[in-house]
Amino acid sequence: MYRDESYAKSRPQQQHHPGETQTYFVTHDFDGPAELTTTLAHAISDVSGVDVTDARVTLADYADSEALDRLFEPRDEGAPRMNGHLTFAVWGFQVTVYSDGQIAIVPPRQPPQAR
Repeated sequence: MYRDESYAKSRPQQQHHPGETQTYFVTHDFDGPAELTTTLAHAISDVSGVDVTDARVTLADYADSEALDRLFEPRDEGAPRMNGHLTFAVWGFQVTVYSDGQIAIVPPRQPPQAR
């Protein structure tokens, strides 16, 4: 499900019912080599189907990448940050990033299709 397991570990998705949104979960590894925004960009790419290298629209158009990377990184002494989260919208997706590295992405609601 995720292109590069070194960036994150994905969690099983919830069961999907027509007309409902399906939340995509992924966990960023703060001890790994990737920045939080790299994990986030790849996760949004997976959910949206837009290639992560497509430069027409970038995550930086919606959030300050440097600030986002620093927001939940461990403190200088190595202690993890606790009990925080940030929610924002990217391309109509609701993105929530938690201080423990958990990321939840909710796709836009799609109107019911006529049969």
